[in-house]
Amino acid sequence: MTQETRRLRLIERIHKNCTIADTGFIQDGHLSPCYLWKGNTSGTGRGGGYGRISIDGQTSATHIVIYACFFGYIPGKKQIDHLCNNRLCCNPKHLEMVTHKTNQKRRAIRAKEAKV
Repeated sequence: MTQETRRLRLIERIHKNCTIADTGFIQDGHLSPCYLWKGNTSGTGRGGGYGRISIDGQTSATHIVIYACFFGYIPGKKQIDHLCNNRLCCNPKHLEMVTHKTNQKRRAIRAKEAKV
């Protein structure tokens, strides 16, 4: 199996397990639906709520897999942020590679906005 075939199969597998939903997220001035993962998750504890998928016996976060399929390599010191703030979202347009510091700053801002 070629790399391209494997990549396309992973994308299809993830999208088959997603529901497309309008969550109110606006991107570039337009509503942008989330692709919400319906499969297994990382649980409800700290760091929980992310979609999980098993690939060749290895469990991975669905948003990281889909990001890599669309945009390529993710360096070890980078993280994938959900611009829509929905941990189950697998819409590649809602994902952005950032530093840990940027991800934490955004999380703090979103938490503050949620309290208002």
